[in-house]
Formats: sequence, structure tokens, C-alpha cells
Amino acid sequence: MTFDKTEHTDDADDETPQRLTFESDKGSSRSTWIAAAFVVAIVVWMGSGFIFPSDQAESSNMREAPKPVSVAVRAATAETVTQLYRAEGQALPDRDTMMRAETSGDIEAVLVRKGQDVAAGTVIARFDPTNNKADANRAAEELARAQREFDNAQQLLDRGVATIDRMTDARAALASAQAQVTAAEQAAKALTITAPFAGRIETLDIDEGEFVSAGTEVGRLVDITPLTVAIQVPQQSLTRISVGQTATVRFITGEERDGTVVFVGTSAASETRTFLAEVEIANEDGKIPAGISAEVIIPTGEVTAHFLSPSIVSLNSEGTLGVKTVNDDDVVEFFPVEVVKAQIDGIWVTGLPETVNVITVGQGYVSADDTVIPSAGDTNG
Repeated sequence: MTFDKTEHTDDADDETPQRLTFESDKGSSRSTWIAAAFVVAIVVWMGSGFIFPSDQAESSNMREAPKPVSVAVRAATAETVTQLYRAEGQALPDRDTMMRAETSGDIEAVLVRKGQDVAAGTVIARFDPTNNKADANRAAEELARAQREFDNAQQLLDRGVATIDRMTDARAALASAQAQVTAAEQAAKALTITAPFAGRIETLDIDEGEFVSAGTEVGRLVDITPLTVAIQVPQQSLTRISVGQTATVRFITGEERDGTVVFVGTSAASETRTFLAEVEIANEDGKIPAGISAEVIIPTGEVTAHFLSPSIVSLNSEGTLGVKTVNDDDVVEFFPVEVVKAQIDGIWVTGLPETVNVITVGQGYVSADDTVIPSAGDTNG
């Protein structure tokens, strides 16, 4: 652009202002065309990827099919295994009773000591018999007198001298005297406290010379031969337990004995919904005390199962416990299983085919219906 300016004249009379005029620069439009061409080139370049996609773009959009995962498998065959029911229990005495005094009086003698084994009928203690002897003598004299009165009345009645009323009174007096004699004899028996059955004196709370009232507990007698082990059976396992089944009882002391189920309850406890069952074991030597804890193992039948390592068992997406296997087409299958027996070195499960290839290594990386590359794994898996 150029500016046109007229020359200033010295004519003072001519003072008319001169007008400025502008002329376009021919080179100024060139930059506009260059910018437009540059924008068109960019648009064409960006669109070329959609119109003419390159081979590299095509290859990046194509996903390669995943390769099969390699897993280790082991052939497993079902075996017959004995099912066991296990429960914690407590040893109880066969019989347990508190011995009580049947009369009141002073203890004359205590004939046993605490912890002693006694036979049935053994005298535990004896009361002072002085008062009882006096009562017995008085009852005997009264009986003799009543007998004489009755005999005299009978003779007089036979002669026709005595009346029927006198005879009746004599008979009543005789019966009363006989009752007194019987009462004295029973009181004499109550002077001795005896063991009702064979057992061990667990407690003894009397001393010689002590006054004891009738009904007072003087000691506890316990019979632990045989011994009874009580367990609680949940309602879902009740049908597996029955009277006559054999059982193995392991006591907390380390002792182990064989026993027999002798009782199964038919009424559940309202608090726990469990049923009482009792196992009886021989304890002739008395080495196993009552009250200790014990584990009871009862065989309940046989079942066909597989022995596996616990690490092989897994959960599917639905939370079902099961085992992953590989079929003949190298495809993974998931079988729900149930544990029927547990050991230190493994578990026994049901739910698998009789013969199956179990995945021992890599089961966590595959799912059901996946194709895998199986290989022989550890035989101990």
C-alpha cells in the first residue's frame, strides 16, 4: 500500500487541504491463499486414514485368539471309604447318687473313707442305737402284754363269759403292739447307712459323734463301670445314628476305648435342636474318670469317593465347592463335590465320575469349557 501526497505550494491564497489516497499491495493476498492451501492439505491428510486404511491399522484391530493354557492333571479313581460321624462329648458315670440319712441321731461310727470302692450293701456309717434299743424293748413288752390280753379274752369268750366288745378291744390292742414292734425294727435298719450299688465314695460329709437329721445328704456314690459318653447329635445327622452301632471313643487323657451306642434321643433340645445320644464303654479298671471330654467316632456306612488334596478343591462363580477336570477333548469341566471324610493328608469327596483327570496345577487360571493343554502332573496332587 502507498500513500500519494501532493506537494505543498507557496501560494498563500490556495489553502485547500490535499486528500490521502490508498492503493492495494498486490503481494498481500498471496499469504491468504497459502494458509487456505495448508488447511486443505491437513484435512486431506487426516481423512486419508479413514478412506485408505493402512495395513498396520488393520493388523492392530485384529485380536489374536488366546492360546490354550497348560495345566497339570492326574488320573483319579474312586475307592470305597467308610463314612464317619464325629462328635465331642463328655464322660458320665453309669450311676450317680447322693446317700441320705433315713433317721435322726448321733453317728456312732463311719466305716468307709472318701475315694474307697465299695460293694452294694456295704455299711457306710452307723447311728448310735441306744434310743432305738429302748424303743424296741418297750414295743416288745407292749406286744407281750397285748398278746396275753388277747388270749384271755379269747378263752373267756369261748366259755361264754366275755363279750364280743372285749374281744374286739383286745384284738385292736394286739395289732397296735405289733405295729410298734415293726416300727422299731425298721428304725433299727435305718441306723445303718449302706451303699445302694457298687461304686466309689466320691464325697463323705459325716464324722463320728456328729448329729445328723433325717434326710441329710451324707455322701455321694458314683459308679463308673461301665462309663457313659454323652454326645449331642444335630437333627440333620440323626438318621445316621442308631442303637447298636459300634464307636471309638478317644478321651482327652489319651485313652482310647471301643464302645456301643446304647441310647438315641427322640426329643430335641429346644435351645440347640440337637438330640442326646449315649455311648457305653467298659471301664472295669476304673482308669477313665467321669466328667472328662472325649471325641466319639461312629462309622455310619460306606461310600464311593475320591481321595484328593484340599488344594485341588475350588469355588466356581456361584460359590459352589467343586473340582476342575479335563475330559477326553481337553476341555475343562467343573464337578460340584461333597466332602465325606477328612484326614491329615487329604480329603475324600463324592460327586466325581469313577475315573477322571483332575487338574492339580493351573486350575486357578482356567474355567469350565476352556480348552487346555494337559500334561501329567504330580501323582500326590
